[in-house]
Amino acid sequence: MSSRKGQKDAARVVRQQLARERRRKRTLWTSLAAVAVLVIAGGIGWAFWSSQRSDNFTPPPGAVGAGTGVVYGAGPVTIELYEDFLCPACAQFQQASGATINQLVAEGKARVVFHPVAYLNRFSTTSYSTRSAAASGCAAQGGKFREYAEALFQRQPPEGGAGLSNAELVDIAAGVGLDRNDFGSCVSDGTYEPWTEHVTEAASKAGVTGTPTVKIDGKEVADRSPAGITAAVEAAGR
Repeated sequence: MSSRKGQKDAARVVRQQLARERRRKRTLWTSLAAVAVLVIAGGIGWAFWSSQRSDNFTPPPGAVGAGTGVVYGAGPVTIELYEDFLCPACAQFQQASGATINQLVAEGKARVVFHPVAYLNRFSTTSYSTRSAAASGCAAQGGKFREYAEALFQRQPPEGGAGLSNAELVDIAAGVGLDRNDFGSCVSDGTYEPWTEHVTEAASKAGVTGTPTVKIDGKEVADRSPAGITAAVEAAGR
């Protein structure tokens, strides 16, 4: 009698263990299925959001077809400039080589695609990189992109502060011949901030990790001096 009772108890323990194991497996598979659903849904959501984000911008007049930069000049060789208006090295580059690039454009040897990126927002308390790049889009809208970009570098604020105010950005625009009211409305409305985000994102995807970056016909130029840029343009034009 005692033996049969022991066997029944042992069988019951085995059944309980098997039941617990089945419950554990069901819980595991349910959890895995839920995670898979979340991953798939998250991937779909990210793809949708990313596509919406990259498409939800208006490029300014004079932008290249993909909207990743503003073009000036019409020469056979393309000089691509990736610059941040808060970048001190970019201001130094413009001071050293800007006149040479303008001369190459004037001589019909090159065209420029200027990519105003916003890499340095973390060095401003007001996202100055984004605000100034968006303001350059407003300048392109008024037909004065190059003049305004040069003026922004001449008035470049120090890193770590607020940067120039919107009112100061408007003053610079008026100084290069842009309509104060139209430009001011464009800046205050943030018209080209989504475009600035698109330009910055595209530059990052293209492998641009710092500013200034100069490419001539798609090849990055190590020597950004006037002589180096002139030689690279002449070599590309042969």
